[in-house]
Amino acid sequence: QVQLVESGGGLVQAGGSLRLSCAASGSIVSINAMGWYRQAPGKQRELVATITSGGSTNYADSVKGRFAISRDNAKNTMYLQMNSLKPEDTAAYYCNAKIIISGSAFPRNYWGQGTQVTVSS
Repeated sequence: QVQLVESGGGLVQAGGSLRLSCAASGSIVSINAMGWYRQAPGKQRELVATITSGGSTNYADSVKGRFAISRDNAKNTMYLQMNSLKPEDTAAYYCNAKIIISGSAFPRNYWGQGTQVTVSS
């Protein structure tokens, strides 16, 4: 009933910038917290940043000061602005959202398919 689609990944030079988007669609009543996660080959998935429905944000220490998460509630879309990218940021980035769908009173977790970000030296 709900689909999350990420976009904006690609190849970028170290020090460059990239902007990821996550668009939610379907039988959405409301979207609560949203977040970006990433996973590099052979490593555990890690939280990058989260944002509540009210706009409160939280960041992993490794990206503080470089990444900015935001959302447009009217468009059911979340963004991740990534600046000063480092090779260590290379990973598949996944969108996550807690969404209340039609017919339910409680939120459920939904995941996007992921978008690859590769940062070259």
